[in-house]
Amino acid sequence: QVQLVESGGGLVQPGGSLRLSCAASGRLFSMYAMNWYRQAPGKQRELVAGITSVYITNYADSVKGRFTISRDNAKNTVYMQMNNLKPEDTAVYYCKAHATRGDYWGQGSQVTVSS
Repeated sequence: QVQLVESGGGLVQPGGSLRLSCAASGRLFSMYAMNWYRQAPGKQRELVAGITSVYITNYADSVKGRFTISRDNAKNTVYMQMNNLKPEDTAVYYCKAHATRGDYWGQGSQVTVSS
């Protein structure tokens, strides 16, 4: 079982920045592909960004150039730096670990972009 704990969400004005963190339990973190998803009210959960065990990254078109995913294997943590936030980025953000045993999800962190 992999436990994931997200932090760093909050309320920010348009154009502002936030950094989300997701800390994982266990000793196999470096082997996991890690992803950030988000779900806005009334919408389906969508993939925002991902990073593989060999640091290959991918992003949704809507966040390219604004969001950056990274990982620190020594801290068992994945991050997502979010810059130039827009109201349409408002959502609950979830991290997911893709392990050989299956997928594990965090509890979610609310990000609200509003003036």
